[in-house]
Amino acid sequence: MGEFRLLPWAGAEGKRCYLVSDGAGHVSRVADAVERVQLDMAGELLGHAGDMLADQRATSAQLRFLLARMSESLTDVRRIAESRGARLGVPGGDDLGVA
Repeated sequence: MGEFRLLPWAGAEGKRCYLVSDGAGHVSRVADAVERVQLDMAGELLGHAGDMLADQRATSAQLRFLLARMSESLTDVRRIAESRGARLGVPGGDDLGVA
């Protein structure tokens, strides 16, 4: 039997999706690719946030939009950290100890 892997996307109604696999299948490769995209997007968003925060002309609507995207990105990055922590056997890696 394979190991459980928390996938980097949510299922129906925002529920967690898991894969039971040896880590070498098609869905595992797709999940790896999605994680790379999510992490790259988070890095780009951080750069954009720095630029926007330095711009005194940024409007409250622009900053709210940025904050919404950052919240989505942080959710993705947290899910990736949980998944990887669990696969490494880190205590609390499947939950990060956060409610």
